[in-house]
Amino acid sequence: RGTLSGHSLSAVVMNIPNTLTVSRMIAAVLLLVLLALPVPFGKSLALAVFLLAAMTDYLDGYLARNVYGVSSFGKLMDPLADKILTCVALISFVEIRLPYYPTAPLLPAWMVVIVIAREFTVTGLRLLGAGKGKLISAGRWGKHKTVWQIVAISVILLGLAVRDDLLRHADVALLTDYDFAFHWIAFALGCAVAAITLVSGYLYVSENFDLISRNI
Repeated sequence: RGTLSGHSLSAVVMNIPNTLTVSRMIAAVLLLVLLALPVPFGKSLALAVFLLAAMTDYLDGYLARNVYGVSSFGKLMDPLADKILTCVALISFVEIRLPYYPTAPLLPAWMVVIVIAREFTVTGLRLLGAGKGKLISAGRWGKHKTVWQIVAISVILLGLAVRDDLLRHADVALLTDYDFAFHWIAFALGCAVAAITLVSGYLYVSENFDLISRNI
């Protein structure tokens, strides 16, 4: 029994990075609920959930590389969990309209389409490369893209939390000015994310064009 117990404990400990990866996927579902439904203090909770999930992304990568070793599950599911989390947030922003600036969504759909299309393209390239024995790792621009996405989503969630949870009893004039400014700040952040996403996607494709051309 002692041997089995020790083995079970070791298995649990060894799976900590993978557990954190799975927790990020669960966080994506929770984030969707908090942004889609009128939950009290939902936007503040959404910000907290997203920031905690972003921290697990760093933590599980650090533990996998330096303590427990990189697993096949982690190689596949860690980037997938990141994509699910960011896409849930960005798609949710398309559905959100500010009460005193209702003519346009918080982020236009075309920005989110660019991000999703890039993620599908890069994932397809990695799967194609894996089938040919070539590992396509994240490049410098891919890392910049991830950081920009996390920063942009965090700032937008912070703005929503301030708008819905702190300023909900403010006067109409203040809310009108806030909604106007916040809408354009979110739009500018979305443009920056879309631009760096396009650059990152182009570089992935151009650097691996030989892999694509050999398999057309």
